[in-house]
Amino acid sequence: MSESSTPIGEFHWLLGILQNIDVGLVVLDPDYRVQLWNGFMENHSGIAAGDALDRDLFELFPDIPATWLQRKIESVFLLNNRAFTTWQQRPYLFRFESYRPITGGAEWMFQNVTLFPLVSLRGTIDHVCLLVYDVTDMALDELALQDANRELERLGRTDGLTGLDNRRSWEERLHAEYKRHSRSGQPCSLVLFDIDHFKQVNDTYGHQVGDEVIRRIAQTLMRVDRDSDIGGRYGGEEFGVILPDTDAEGAARFAERLRTAVESLAVEHENGSLHCTISLGVAPLEPSVAAPEQWLERADQALYRSKEAGRNRYTLYGDGSAAGAGAG
Repeated sequence: MSESSTPIGEFHWLLGILQNIDVGLVVLDPDYRVQLWNGFMENHSGIAAGDALDRDLFELFPDIPATWLQRKIESVFLLNNRAFTTWQQRPYLFRFESYRPITGGAEWMFQNVTLFPLVSLRGTIDHVCLLVYDVTDMALDELALQDANRELERLGRTDGLTGLDNRRSWEERLHAEYKRHSRSGQPCSLVLFDIDHFKQVNDTYGHQVGDEVIRRIAQTLMRVDRDSDIGGRYGGEEFGVILPDTDAEGAARFAERLRTAVESLAVEHENGSLHCTISLGVAPLEPSVAAPEQWLERADQALYRSKEAGRNRYTLYGDGSAAGAGAG
């Protein structure tokens, strides 16, 4: 019988396999002292097996959350059952550097860990084994996919020209704010505005200049509004702004501030600079508003009255008068 077929030879093979597999292998006793530390753990930690054996794991790696891991290990001892942790729950257990920190996109190795009980010849559970898997490539792929999906969702909700919410997304948020007001009773107002004589801008200067006008006015809106305000491009040259926690007086101040900011805006083009104005309609959300569509209709009616009154002004729904440049 050859030596390789004896129990000693097979044990030698087994040790060789355990030392060379591309998985971390750690065995702990009930006091969390290391009893086995394979080649994977040596290579990635920089700690030789001889230096790790009989050492407290938490002394070797003080950054491991001791209470959390001890609770998992104790459940393995107590229940004689496996436990797991994945990179989604905790990116890593052991803070090992990634193989490819520059080209791989991760500074640290993402890890999945399996913990399982080791039964002695006496039938008692005296040790726990930790299997540490390097899942960095899989984690990075999934994170990249999540980023791509978030970007697709953002693009699906964003107007490509202005960066504001597109009409579908903005109307969804309009409905959400209407429901929020119905529950809380907090004030909320709506502003619709469009660019005065915009067709003339396109016909005179071309659509590229027209697009630049829309972009610059959208930028002005984002500069003037608050973080909590919700701006959107409602249609060609028409925009909407939802003003949460804003009553009629506050919405009127916002409308005038936006009107004057646009009036002072200069859009440069190859033949000089272009100045534009906007007309606005303001509609506070009142108890008499029975649906989001009615709220929108009131703002549209106020906008129409601003145009009738000579443009470059705002009108507050129900007020019957317009305010702005040239308003009496």
